[in-house]
Amino acid sequence: MKTLNRRQFLRGSMVAPAAAALPAPRVRGANSDIRLGVIGVGSSVKIGGMGKNEIRAFLKLPGVRFTALCDCDTAHLLPEINRLREHNPSIKAYTDLRELLDDRNVDAVIVTTPNHWHALATIWACQAGKDVYVQKPTSHTIFEGRKMVEAARKYQRIVQAPHGPRERTGFAEAFAYIRHGNLGKVLYAHGLNYKPRESIGKVNGPQPIPASLNYDLWSGPADKLPLMREYLHYDWHFDWNTGNGDLGNMGIHYMDGCRWGLGQDTLPRHVMSLGGRFGYEDDGQTPNTQIIFLDYEPAPIIFEVRGLPKSKAQRKATWRASDMDTHNGVQIGTVIRCENGYVTGRSGGGAAAAYDNNGKLIREFEPTTPDLRTNFLDALRSRRAQDIVAPVLQGHLSAGLVHLGNISYRLGQQASGDEIRETVKGEKTLAESFDRFLAHLDANEIDLKKTPICLGPMLTFDPQQERFTGPFGEMANMLVSRNYREPYIVPDQV
Repeated sequence: MKTLNRRQFLRGSMVAPAAAALPAPRVRGANSDIRLGVIGVGSSVKIGGMGKNEIRAFLKLPGVRFTALCDCDTAHLLPEINRLREHNPSIKAYTDLRELLDDRNVDAVIVTTPNHWHALATIWACQAGKDVYVQKPTSHTIFEGRKMVEAARKYQRIVQAPHGPRERTGFAEAFAYIRHGNLGKVLYAHGLNYKPRESIGKVNGPQPIPASLNYDLWSGPADKLPLMREYLHYDWHFDWNTGNGDLGNMGIHYMDGCRWGLGQDTLPRHVMSLGGRFGYEDDGQTPNTQIIFLDYEPAPIIFEVRGLPKSKAQRKATWRASDMDTHNGVQIGTVIRCENGYVTGRSGGGAAAAYDNNGKLIREFEPTTPDLRTNFLDALRSRRAQDIVAPVLQGHLSAGLVHLGNISYRLGQQASGDEIRETVKGEKTLAESFDRFLAHLDANEIDLKKTPICLGPMLTFDPQQERFTGPFGEMANMLVSRNYREPYIVPDQV
């Protein structure tokens, strides 16, 4: 059978300048503390809460004082307020972020809300003259990310959008090594997020809203729907109304690494995704096993998400990272494949390293970049947006890759393995990824007749307009933004 080239594959798959210092929110002397507020303290039986994690990390840095915390669930807010009174007896507690943003004793905010609040919280903060450190993924939709970039520029705010590879990992140095041609031509970027995810359970009807929670505020820009899952907090990641699945939860870090490694500062022209929610029937909507193909020239991104372990034998009551698959020794991370080797992080973390095609270590890269939180504070003092290591524009572009992949998936239809093989055979790296995908599902004894694979269409995207064109473009553009509830509206003009 004739092998398709990339152009034929893409066509055939359609059917299925801030150099000036910025104004400061107040005059701050060299020895003055930066006064921080946190929006979204968070707490979970599964995860300790990103807000708490950020508070503990920032408290280790000099010149910081927390002056306000906000969470619309008082069960999360009040214990942390009480704990931080030892740090600052006058710290204030808010349940409505608009009141915190009106507080003149707050210079900058850390946004650690669920994804659906990231954009509006950031935009409102910029409008209120606050600088922002916003957690991943930067946005919940492509439209929101662009509005965040516009708000930061219009109101001349420092907005940091951190991702794991941009920490002190050595990836910046490794990617520079690649761009100097030391490993030959770049072939593709490969992102892996093989992380254990158990079922979130299944309920028979709407669940009670915790008495400590203002559910209207929690829902905010999202649809205010009956709670149709057992656990309100954290499991929102797996509901399209509020989250972006595992691709936007953990995968965003390594997606950012893939784009950064390729040196791409725009969104791609084509995207396709396939996958499904396999191995259990629960209230989650997002896929737990997924492949995303992002067609950059000259080298694409292939990204893989897996929530199931190596095989059904590892599916115990609770499974761990050690029960998960790896590919060429990598379980979670970014790999930049070149003609004469590849770059990835060391097993278990640490600095990035370059290897030859036989897996022999060529060299390791010691990081020279600053810690992202320190970098944020330094930029607040310098008022130089160009000092930011992870600016909001980069956060928007990497989150945009997540949204592109999820949009293709959400527009997909059920397809057999043979049909998908025929569709992807013109792109070698994607075809190989799909073979691994099928082998993984087979090891987990997934019956694809009972739970078919969802194959998304190959979509064409205009990176300048940030809109879809061509087949399925009209439907895809409906997912570029979302419907908003008054008064929680991300405006067209920020």
